Amino acid sequence: MKYCSTRGQVHGLSFSAAVMMGLADDGGLLLPEDIPVLSKDELQKLRNLPYPELAFQIISKYATDIPVTDLKDIIDRSYASFDHPQITPVVKLDDLYILELFHGPTLAFKDVALQFLGNLFEYLLGNSGQQMNIIGATSGDTGSAAIYGVKGKQRINIFILHPKGKVSPIQKMQMTTITDANVFNIAVEGTFDDAQAIVKEIFGDLDYKNKHALGVVNSINCARLLAQVVYYFYAFSQVQKATGAKEVEFSVPTGNFGDIFAGYIARKMGLPIKKLILANNINNILSRFVTEGDYSAAEVHHSLSPSMDIQIASNFERYLFYLYDKDAYRLNAAMETFKLNGILPVSSEELTRTQQIFAAASINDEETLAAIGRFADKTGYILDPHTAIGVEVGQRVRSGDCPLICLATAHPAKFGETVKKATGLDPALPPAFQGIDKLEEKLVTLPAEIEAIKQYVDAHVLT
Repeated sequence: MKYCSTRGQVHGLSFSAAVMMGLADDGGLLLPEDIPVLSKDELQKLRNLPYPELAFQIISKYATDIPVTDLKDIIDRSYASFDHPQITPVVKLDDLYILELFHGPTLAFKDVALQFLGNLFEYLLGNSGQQMNIIGATSGDTGSAAIYGVKGKQRINIFILHPKGKVSPIQKMQMTTITDANVFNIAVEGTFDDAQAIVKEIFGDLDYKNKHALGVVNSINCARLLAQVVYYFYAFSQVQKATGAKEVEFSVPTGNFGDIFAGYIARKMGLPIKKLILANNINNILSRFVTEGDYSAAEVHHSLSPSMDIQIASNFERYLFYLYDKDAYRLNAAMETFKLNGILPVSSEELTRTQQIFAAASINDEETLAAIGRFADKTGYILDPHTAIGVEVGQRVRSGDCPLICLATAHPAKFGETVKKATGLDPALPPAFQGIDKLEEKLVTLPAEIEAIKQYVDAHVLT
């Protein structure tokens, strides 16, 4: 399997080279040159596999340059850190299914990919004898999951930017109380979009990127997306065994388009997904695109679902690449137009094609609180605010003629204040959170300026 860039100037990369490159050198995002399509017989054979074996069967189709025994070992070690034997269990509640993606070490869906990516980095660097300096931006959960994936590992330093005061207290402490020598937390005086733009600009400086051997853990990295594809297959298998359904719908709370794009890849591989339901909060650039064809930048609003407080979705470019029939010239022109005007042009034919695959809606904070309270009263199950958006939007726009699977992206205890406001109850603190507010913190606050970030990185990189 070879990898290419959405911008058309990078192609023919091996899986390992694509993982290490992160953001493509031409400024685009890397994708497999071909998506393998599974037959009905192949899909059937995946039904009863335990999660690590299923992950191997899916990921091995893309990681073709890694020896089989090594890849199996990386995957097995990655999921040994999860606290549930099924890794991503599916729970039936009322008339829908909840896919619980929060059983990893930081209790968020990002662990599913970042435990794998951290072990993959360690393996590739050990083989090459090289070092890596990881730089990433987080709107909440990516940062802690990335840190837990690489903390204490040899040959890696990690720098994580988060928007100061715009992540939940638990999310912040999960990052800043990790004091390993190779971990550096940066609170940026701005929004997540500011932090993400700085990271992308740093990676666009090829001399700087190569000088410091920079790597990326954000969903910009193609290995993260491929690891996330697995749980769509796993959830479908569990629901199909329970119901006999021939197809399902998934509702995905998303701000950066990475999690739902993994579902799009699963669908292209042949998984019978009728619709992918895109659920947004008030920062609704993605749902506006799906429902109206309006992809225009707007002000970022701070909400009760901070991981979705994004108005420029980094992974959306990957979908555009397919929407534009892999026409890199067209994509470059569209991205330049968006950069200049803050508006992405879309034709009526392209909107129709999008709506054949996706449905979407957005809800505000008041509706999110009501959704948490209503679901708790009806089922006794507590949703975090992001998952609540997925459940509410999914119920509003589902077709109703096949099972609905809602992705639960974080443990409710990560958003205890919001849950208490919605239900009157304090969610039980998992052992991983108990006493976290008493731990020493390690972080620095910097302005949302690329030179300030570069100077800090320069002073702490592995060389």
